[in-house]
Amino acid sequence: MTRSAKLAALPIGFASRTALGLGKRIGGKSAEIVAQEIQQRTAEQIFRVLGELKGGAMKLGQALSIFEAALPAEVAGPYRATLTKLQDSAPPLPTAAVHRVLTEQLGDDWSDYFLSFDDSPAAAASIGQVHKAVWHDGREVAVKIQYPGAGKALLSDFNQLARLGKLFGVLLPGLDIKAVLGELRERVAEELDYLREAEAQHAFAGEFAGDPDFHVPDVVAANEQIIVSEWVDGTPLSRVITRGTKAQRDRAGLLLVRFLFSSPARVGMLHADPHPGNFRMMSDGRMCILDFGAVSRLPQGYPTAFGTLTRLFNTGDMETVMQGLRDEGFIRPHIEIAPDALRSFLAPYVEPTQVEEFTFSREWLRAQAASAADLRPTNVVRQLNLPPTYVLIHRVHAAGVGVLCQLGTTARFRDEVIRWVPGFADEDGKDSPLAALA
Repeated sequence: MTRSAKLAALPIGFASRTALGLGKRIGGKSAEIVAQEIQQRTAEQIFRVLGELKGGAMKLGQALSIFEAALPAEVAGPYRATLTKLQDSAPPLPTAAVHRVLTEQLGDDWSDYFLSFDDSPAAAASIGQVHKAVWHDGREVAVKIQYPGAGKALLSDFNQLARLGKLFGVLLPGLDIKAVLGELRERVAEELDYLREAEAQHAFAGEFAGDPDFHVPDVVAANEQIIVSEWVDGTPLSRVITRGTKAQRDRAGLLLVRFLFSSPARVGMLHADPHPGNFRMMSDGRMCILDFGAVSRLPQGYPTAFGTLTRLFNTGDMETVMQGLRDEGFIRPHIEIAPDALRSFLAPYVEPTQVEEFTFSREWLRAQAASAADLRPTNVVRQLNLPPTYVLIHRVHAAGVGVLCQLGTTARFRDEVIRWVPGFADEDGKDSPLAALA
């Protein structure tokens, strides 16, 4: 009840702020100043409420992270801190509740499946937690258990968030928030189906079996709310970030990019939750990848348009880039963006593909956020749309760049783009769906 009340209060607050703005305009304030004040207060309320929730609201916050960068630090900063806390510090299920779920899902004799089962969770996240156990054949396994009621709570959040379209329209006039919410709702529904997650994990494990760079633990058993998979020891990426040597951080960052760019071509799926907690560096130098609840299914591989438009941007052909972004749905028909403004906005993000070697850093990321922190309606980031088919791809890019900046990785990222992203190395554009434009 409390969750719904917090979300339902937002439209009422927006109406009162709009009325206040009209009064100020009558009092002599300029329309632009009043509009910015309304936008700022709207942003503060949205991010404060989203920050108090988890579930669907947290998923929305993750998906909109690039647009969050368009807001001043004093507005979005507290929200980011709360979101991080929610991601890293989900309260564990009591032991009795864990046993109840195991009984419901596996039967009264559930303990017969295990030689031992650790009641204390090894990890906890937004919709489930992981316990270490020993399978009946002696293998160490990770048992992922979904929180009771997690599905109902998540979908309830999305039903409420769907009512907030007008609010996001004030902050992000270029965004089709209803389409984004619809896509996110479908993807979250998939995350709740552990059988579907197990199928994805098994597909990744099979493709990367014996790979010199990566290891994906295979699934041992699964149903809709429990996944049992092979246990893997290793150094969490979060520890590499804080304690790793420069060489270790460089390798971890390069492998992260290689995995994310190569998996659509190799598996037809993209791991869509590149949170540091989902990656381990193993003693043999390989990267272990965990948690396949969020995947973007790309049976045709990575979108060719992404590589093609990046290549065309690097050649300076902004006219074709602008048209390509419109064709892909990043710029909606009623939105006009100045080419020079778009070039200035995109240039830093494309820079890693222009040079042989690039260093990601927190300072670089702060500079990008600072350049976007402008509430004026003409700010480019606020004019852009997020097409539904790119929702999870964007989530990967935004989160991945954040991890790379935390690592401070220096590596030859351009080589990975050339190797794995279709359209980028296609200099003549013959195989590109945008060839006619080029």
